[in-house]
Amino acid sequence: MRRPMLIAVYLTFVLAFIGLVIFIGGIVVEFFTERQPGADISAPIIVALSGLCLSALMFLFWFTLIGYMLARQTRALGSGYGDAYRLIEEFKFKDAIPLLERSIREGKETAEVLMLLTSAYAYTGQLAKAQATADRAVQLYPDDADSYVTLANGYRLQAAYDEAARALLQATVLSPNQPVLWAELGFAQRFAGDEQAAVASFEQAAQHAMLAPYGVRVFYHLANAYQAAGETKQAVQAASKMMSARDGLSTWKSGLRALEGTAYGQALRYEIAAIEQAIADADAGNLG
Repeated sequence: MRRPMLIAVYLTFVLAFIGLVIFIGGIVVEFFTERQPGADISAPIIVALSGLCLSALMFLFWFTLIGYMLARQTRALGSGYGDAYRLIEEFKFKDAIPLLERSIREGKETAEVLMLLTSAYAYTGQLAKAQATADRAVQLYPDDADSYVTLANGYRLQAAYDEAARALLQATVLSPNQPVLWAELGFAQRFAGDEQAAVASFEQAAQHAMLAPYGVRVFYHLANAYQAAGETKQAVQAASKMMSARDGLSTWKSGLRALEGTAYGQALRYEIAAIEQAIADADAGNLG
């Protein structure tokens, strides 16, 4: 279902662009065409209006599609999910909890809702509730990788990194081609002190395209590991990829405020500081 929808969206973008090109072309042709006074509407204007109508129809389709997707999300995830998601993005976890609990009362106990609720409980210090919600996610959706990510998030915020790594390892078994899962597994393994396993997980993540926030951390650790092993060429390549993804570090920095007072937050703060120093050293070397 998702693939046909993506194809339809791309097709409408193409058609809207074609419509605009036709409209502009028709106007340009009309501008440079001599017309007799009192003549009927010209062919270029008709073509231009046709192109404009095509673009307008595509815009109407987009608005209809967005409305449909919002309605579908509300039916699937509950009436409070959208507002709760925005509140969590703003680190207003306490305000998000009643909305997510309402979604559950409405019978929308999905993996996504449980994941957000676990995080909200954990960030507000309600660790017992966070653990119970995470366990509930795995119980309801044992074949869904997101359930184990939810469980890992709860463990991680309690600094139980070994348990978090085990949960994320199960997630990679269920979805082996997700680089984010391999990256998160590597982070958890590293915090748990298993550097060798972490490097192997980072190498799995590096086989796929990654978003910058994950790329900057993954390639930082790989560069250090390769340098320690005397693999200079691989270390330089990893460092170069880290520099290319450097903008992704701001995402982790913005989330540190929500992690204040936790052992995980402190560990992440030290790691970010080390990556920033590595980037600064690389910049100084380039300038030199």
